[in-house]
Parts: sequence; structure tokens; C-alpha cells
Amino acid sequence: MGFINEKDIVLFQGDSITDTGRDRTRSQSLGIGYANLVASWYSALYPEQDVQFLNRGISGNRVRDLEARWDQDCIDLQPNVLSIMIGINDCWRRFDRNDPTSTEEYAAGYERLLTRVKQETSAKLILLEPFLVPVKPELKYWREDLDPKIQVVRELAREFDALYVPLDGLFAQACARQKPSYWAPDGVHPSYAGHGLIARAWLQAIGANI
Repeated sequence: MGFINEKDIVLFQGDSITDTGRDRTRSQSLGIGYANLVASWYSALYPEQDVQFLNRGISGNRVRDLEARWDQDCIDLQPNVLSIMIGINDCWRRFDRNDPTSTEEYAAGYERLLTRVKQETSAKLILLEPFLVPVKPELKYWREDLDPKIQVVRELAREFDALYVPLDGLFAQACARQKPSYWAPDGVHPSYAGHGLIARAWLQAIGANI
């Protein structure tokens, strides 16, 4: 393959979209979302590599929460590949709790996370942009907050030489084929089809034959 090698540790980090109900009592639990699908497909396609997949996503997390647990849930694990999707809660909390995260705060925190990864591990990076599916009219007002954060992730991917998975555009494209709620019933959390969309894009980004 090249991007992922034999015996590598692949770590997924993020919020509820990554967490997807993983069992906290089992360190190998991947939940029922895209992380599980990626691990299943990759392991089936390349069994000779014997890659280990770990999920440390936690529902509700923002960038600040990742920073608070970055030693235990990232650096100490010494992944060879680190996949991060974070940002929708940094937007959402402004609208449901009046607890905003500014674009500048989001960018600075995310950059600190990636800087530590580069300095303290040998991990290759995969950044997945946060996304929003327009299932309700009021969600269009979130765009003024989310779009600048998406741009931050794009810039950080370039700065840190990361693979980039453009999920917001991917879901927009998918919504031209089927109604938005098919992909994410509440506009944020993917359906099984939505998780499949993410997993396929992730695998294609690393060059998997899928």
C-alpha cells in the first residue's frame, strides 16, 4: 500500500461521528460507524499487513477537549497513522448553548494538536473536514460559523502535509442523488449510508482499491 504499512497502528480521533457508541471498557472497540467500516474493509483487503485500528473518539468533543486528553489518547499510543475529524461541536455549541468557539481559537488549538503529533510521534496524518447536511432550514445559519472552520482544516492539511478528505463537499454531492436526511437524519450524525460514504472516501484517500 505505502501509506499504511505492516503492523501499523491507525488511530481515529474525533467526536460522536467517530465515537459511534464504542465500548469504553474494550480498548479495541471501534463503534459502529466509519472507523469500523474502514478497519473492516482495510483488514479484508490487506490481511497480510495485520494493521491495528484504534478509536478514541468521544461524543461531544471539541478541539479543546482533544487537547485536554491528547497525551493519553494520542501521544501515548504512538500511532503510525492518525485520522482526525473534529469541528462540528465547535460550531454547534454556539447555537444550542451560546458557547461559541471562535475560528481563531479553533485554528490555534488544532494547530497545537498537530504540532505535538509531528514533534512527539512519527504518525502520518489524515484530516477529515467537518460537514453539515441541510436537513432543516435553520441549519443554513450555521454556515457562517462552520465554513471558516472548514477552511482552517484545509490550510492545516497543507501546512502539516496531511491527506485531506473533503467531507462537506462529498455530502453536498451525495445530496444531489438522495435527500439530505438519507445521509444524516439530523444534519450532523451520519446514517449507515453516510458512514459508508465517509469510509469509502477515507480508503480512497489512502489509495486503497475500493
